[in-house]
Amino acid sequence: MNPRQLAYFRKKLLIWKDEILKESEATLEALKAEPLREPDLTDRAASETDWGIELRTRDRQRKLISKIDAALRRIETGDYGWCEMTGEPISLQRLEARPIATMTIDAQERHERDEKVSRDE
Repeated sequence: MNPRQLAYFRKKLLIWKDEILKESEATLEALKAEPLREPDLTDRAASETDWGIELRTRDRQRKLISKIDAALRRIETGDYGWCEMTGEPISLQRLEARPIATMTIDAQERHERDEKVSRDE
């Protein structure tokens, strides 16, 4: 991967991370501003369900940030864009769709099949 492509993916990852952090800040502000005080039990349950979903989403995004940080480290070390299983280059189309990818599509499919087989046993 050439330096221009690496710079493109670095910028893409940083923008993605920034968007996630802004969404998280908005969620925290909303939690502070809107305490759950609905007098109706049904309304309160609906609000608690909504906040539960929101917090689970934020937890998934927290994990995603660590994957983004790992991808940024791989850019710095020169490992970005190379499959961790086969050592082959990951296609630009795959990286465009999933910039945190660590495996080629074939290696990922193999990994998922092996994982499924081990779960089924």
